[in-house]
Amino acid sequence: MGDGGFVLVVGPSGAGKDTLLRLAREALAGEPRYVFPRRLVTRPPSAHEDNEPIGEEDFSEGEAAGRFTLSWRAHGLGYALPGSCAALARDGHVVVCNVSRRVVGEARRRLPAVTVVEVTAPPEVLAARLAARGRREDGDLGARLARSASVTADLVVMNDGPPEAGAAKLLAHLRAR
Repeated sequence: MGDGGFVLVVGPSGAGKDTLLRLAREALAGEPRYVFPRRLVTRPPSAHEDNEPIGEEDFSEGEAAGRFTLSWRAHGLGYALPGSCAALARDGHVVVCNVSRRVVGEARRRLPAVTVVEVTAPPEVLAARLAARGRREDGDLGARLARSASVTADLVVMNDGPPEAGAAKLLAHLRAR
């Protein structure tokens, strides 16, 4: 099957990470080497995010017991990658997931063959997308947009054109793995 590992997709809210991941997942549907796990999140799924809901108590217990491949908190919510992800990567799968920049350093230390794809867009595009989405938990747009990108990415996708163009760049990176 080839070497497995992780492709971590990071970037600001509104950059279109979930859209590019959905397009890549659809394009690679017939290729079992690529796995797009559903994140565990302490809120119900929405139209913007296909996640697996998990209760706050279960999340805290899972984190304490080391049951997750990676976990983090952002915007008052808990996020985690299922524990099965690390085994899939060891078995030769490329595990592709949307994570917080804050866990990239830990992921690079603990997980096999990590590459990072940063998806971004100009500030005015991000602001327009977030405003259109209108999710309360997106919080203060100014503060979110001002966050700096503190990761070194293996690939930066400027996602300000048709989503298919950004997805093509992500796919090229995945296929090169």
